[in-house]
Amino acid sequence: MINGIILYIVAIVLVIISFTNDRNKTKDALFKSGRMFLNILPDMLSIMLFVGLSLSILTPSLISSVIGEKSGFIGVIYSVMIGSVALIPSFVVFPLGSTLVQNGAGLPQVAALMSTLMSVGLTSLPMEQKIFGRSFALSRNACAVLMSVIFSYIVWLVMT
Repeated sequence: MINGIILYIVAIVLVIISFTNDRNKTKDALFKSGRMFLNILPDMLSIMLFVGLSLSILTPSLISSVIGEKSGFIGVIYSVMIGSVALIPSFVVFPLGSTLVQNGAGLPQVAALMSTLMSVGLTSLPMEQKIFGRSFALSRNACAVLMSVIFSYIVWLVMT
């Protein structure tokens, strides 16, 4: 909370400094950023709606029953598939991972789920393609899936 307040104060101070130096450039920059925000807003709202619905349907107990300690490599594949649905920030993912481990999920499976939740986002893919281009978005997501599987395998080797 305090960090957010500090960031807002710094941003406001910097905008005031910019405004005193060159009013026209600051107005143009604020107008362009506002337009960009309005262009992205429908996509962001649909992603937030989908993530909220997904988290209400896929409860931690349901997920841990699918990716339990004995599920093995199939559990890792399920984790990658479940985690690839939505791009979720780390402050949500880490408590979810802790809850899953407490409910009996395996560490390699949770590692795959957590890393894909934070790095792969199929629901945000259309927006990412619009902003960065199709080939970049697809290759970034494919690399993120591969890295998540490798990370899960390393956890599997270390923890077993």
